[in-house]
Amino acid sequence: MATTDFEYPDEAGYPDGVGTLTQDQVVLIDEVRDDHSPSITFFVADKDKISTYEAISGDTVIGGLTYNVASENRRVLVAAAVFPEYRGQGVATELIRQALDDVRTRGTTVTILCPIVWAFIDRNPGYTDVVDTQFPGLRKARREK
Repeated sequence: MATTDFEYPDEAGYPDGVGTLTQDQVVLIDEVRDDHSPSITFFVADKDKISTYEAISGDTVIGGLTYNVASENRRVLVAAAVFPEYRGQGVATELIRQALDDVRTRGTTVTILCPIVWAFIDRNPGYTDVVDTQFPGLRKARREK
Protein backbone atom coordinates (compact mmCIF):
# COMPACT_ATOMS: atom_id res chain seq x y z
CA MET A 1 0.00 0.00 0.00
CA ALA A 2 1.41 3.35 -1.07
CA THR A 3 0.21 6.59 0.44
CA THR A 4 0.06 10.14 -0.78
CA ASP A 5 0.08 13.37 1.18
CA PHE A 6 -3.50 12.95 2.41
CA GLU A 7 -3.67 11.19 5.78
CA TYR A 8 -6.50 11.60 8.26
CA PRO A 9 -6.55 10.23 11.78
CA ASP A 10 -9.00 7.40 12.49
CA GLU A 11 -11.34 9.77 14.30
CA ALA A 12 -11.94 11.68 11.06
CA GLY A 13 -14.91 9.40 10.47
CA TYR A 14 -14.07 8.10 7.03
CA PRO A 15 -16.12 5.13 5.79
CA ASP A 16 -13.57 2.42 6.52
CA GLY A 17 -12.87 3.72 10.04
CA VAL A 18 -9.17 4.26 9.39
CA GLY A 19 -9.20 7.46 7.37
CA THR A 20 -8.80 6.04 3.87
CA LEU A 21 -10.30 8.07 1.06
CA THR A 22 -13.29 6.68 -0.79
CA GLN A 23 -13.01 5.97 -4.51
CA ASP A 24 -15.37 8.92 -5.14
CA GLN A 25 -13.01 11.24 -3.25
CA VAL A 26 -10.00 9.92 -5.18
CA VAL A 27 -11.75 10.61 -8.51
CA LEU A 28 -12.57 14.19 -7.50
CA ILE A 29 -9.07 14.83 -6.11
CA ASP A 30 -7.63 13.71 -9.44
CA GLU A 31 -10.07 16.01 -11.23
CA VAL A 32 -9.15 19.12 -9.24
CA ARG A 33 -5.45 18.32 -9.60
CA ASP A 34 -5.94 18.38 -13.40
CA ASP A 35 -7.62 21.80 -13.01
CA HIS A 36 -9.40 21.96 -16.35
CA SER A 37 -12.24 24.25 -17.35
CA PRO A 38 -15.74 22.84 -17.05
CA SER A 39 -17.06 21.18 -20.19
CA ILE A 40 -20.71 21.74 -19.21
CA THR A 41 -22.58 24.90 -18.35
CA PHE A 42 -23.68 25.33 -14.74
CA PHE A 43 -23.85 27.91 -11.99
CA VAL A 44 -23.07 27.76 -8.28
CA ALA A 45 -25.59 28.91 -5.69
CA ASP A 46 -25.07 29.26 -1.94
CA LYS A 47 -28.06 27.51 -0.39
CA ASP A 48 -27.47 28.86 3.10
CA LYS A 49 -30.57 27.19 4.58
CA ILE A 50 -28.98 23.79 3.91
CA SER A 51 -25.37 25.03 4.24
CA THR A 52 -24.38 23.88 0.76
CA TYR A 53 -22.89 25.45 -2.33
CA GLU A 54 -24.79 23.70 -5.11
CA ALA A 55 -23.62 23.25 -8.71
CA ILE A 56 -26.73 23.49 -10.87
CA SER A 57 -27.07 22.76 -14.59
CA GLY A 58 -30.48 23.77 -15.91
CA ASP A 59 -32.85 22.54 -13.21
CA THR A 60 -30.56 19.76 -12.03
CA VAL A 61 -28.24 19.78 -9.01
CA ILE A 62 -25.07 18.11 -10.26
CA GLY A 63 -22.82 18.57 -7.23
CA GLY A 64 -22.34 20.29 -3.92
CA LEU A 65 -19.94 21.50 -1.29
CA THR A 66 -21.35 21.29 2.23
CA TYR A 67 -20.25 23.60 5.00
CA ASN A 68 -20.93 24.55 8.59
CA VAL A 69 -20.98 28.12 9.83
CA ALA A 70 -18.41 28.26 12.63
CA SER A 71 -18.82 31.99 13.20
CA GLU A 72 -19.89 35.01 11.21
CA ASN A 73 -16.30 35.19 9.94
CA ARG A 74 -15.56 31.52 9.24
CA ARG A 75 -17.09 28.57 7.40
CA VAL A 76 -16.00 24.96 7.76
CA LEU A 77 -15.90 23.23 4.35
CA VAL A 78 -16.96 19.68 5.07
CA ALA A 79 -17.36 17.68 1.86
CA ALA A 80 -17.44 18.15 -1.91
CA ALA A 81 -19.39 15.78 -4.15
CA VAL A 82 -20.32 15.55 -7.81
CA PHE A 83 -22.83 13.06 -9.17
CA PRO A 84 -20.98 10.32 -11.09
CA GLU A 85 -22.36 11.22 -14.53
CA TYR A 86 -20.88 14.74 -14.19
CA ARG A 87 -17.41 13.80 -12.95
CA GLY A 88 -14.34 14.42 -15.08
CA GLN A 89 -15.93 17.50 -16.61
CA GLY A 90 -14.41 20.18 -14.37
CA VAL A 91 -17.46 20.55 -12.12
CA ALA A 92 -15.61 19.92 -8.85
CA THR A 93 -12.87 22.38 -9.77
CA GLU A 94 -15.27 25.17 -10.68
CA LEU A 95 -17.60 24.46 -7.75
CA ILE A 96 -14.74 24.83 -5.28
CA ARG A 97 -13.34 27.87 -7.10
CA GLN A 98 -16.67 29.69 -6.97
CA ALA A 99 -17.29 28.75 -3.33
CA LEU A 100 -13.87 30.09 -2.32
CA ASP A 101 -14.45 33.23 -4.41
CA ASP A 102 -17.70 33.74 -2.50
CA VAL A 103 -15.91 33.32 0.82
CA ARG A 104 -13.28 35.84 -0.27
CA THR A 105 -15.96 38.33 -1.39
CA ARG A 106 -17.63 38.03 2.02
CA GLY A 107 -14.31 38.76 3.72
CA THR A 108 -14.49 35.52 5.68
CA THR A 109 -12.20 32.51 6.01
CA VAL A 110 -12.55 28.74 5.83
CA THR A 111 -11.53 25.74 7.83
CA ILE A 112 -11.13 22.75 5.51
CA LEU A 113 -12.10 19.21 6.41
CA CYS A 114 -12.51 18.08 2.79
CA PRO A 115 -9.43 16.55 1.12
CA ILE A 116 -10.82 17.54 -2.29
CA VAL A 117 -10.74 21.22 -1.32
CA TRP A 118 -7.17 20.80 -0.02
CA ALA A 119 -6.17 19.26 -3.37
CA PHE A 120 -7.71 22.26 -5.13
CA ILE A 121 -5.79 24.70 -2.92
CA ASP A 122 -2.54 22.79 -3.49
CA ARG A 123 -3.11 23.25 -7.24
CA ASN A 124 -4.28 26.87 -6.83
CA PRO A 125 -2.18 28.44 -4.05
CA GLY A 126 -3.71 31.85 -4.75
CA TYR A 127 -6.58 30.73 -2.54
CA THR A 128 -4.50 30.13 0.59
CA ASP A 129 -5.48 33.60 1.83
CA VAL A 130 -9.03 32.37 2.54
CA VAL A 131 -7.82 29.50 4.76
CA ASP A 132 -8.12 30.49 8.42
CA THR A 133 -4.62 30.60 9.88
CA GLN A 134 -5.75 29.71 13.40
CA PHE A 135 -8.10 26.90 12.31
CA PRO A 136 -6.94 25.64 8.88
CA GLY A 137 -8.56 22.22 9.35
CA LEU A 138 -7.40 18.68 8.69
CA ARG A 139 -4.71 18.42 6.06
CA LYS A 140 -4.10 14.73 5.36
CA ALA A 141 -5.93 11.55 4.29
CA ARG A 142 -4.47 8.23 3.27
CA ARG A 143 -4.92 7.22 -0.35
CA GLU A 144 -4.22 3.69 -1.47
CA LYS A 145 -2.69 3.31 -4.93
